[in-house]
Amino acid sequence: MPRPTHPTRPRRHERRAQDGITTAEYAVGTAAGAGLAGLLYTMLSGGFGDQLLTTLFDHVLGLLGVG
Repeated sequence: MPRPTHPTRPRRHERRAQDGITTAEYAVGTAAGAGLAGLLYTMLSGGFGDQLLTTLFDHVLGLLGVG
């Protein structure tokens, strides 16, 4: 007579089918992070970055009452 399996525990072959999913998720996350870093570097290393930082500092100094 076969033993009943636990209803919340996945069977062995179901667990093996998803072994590579974590690796694929890390790969997609790494690629997305590298793309975002490249985009930010391109934006901030040009004139836009200088203007953004100048505006930000002027705004903060204005809030503090220094500027």
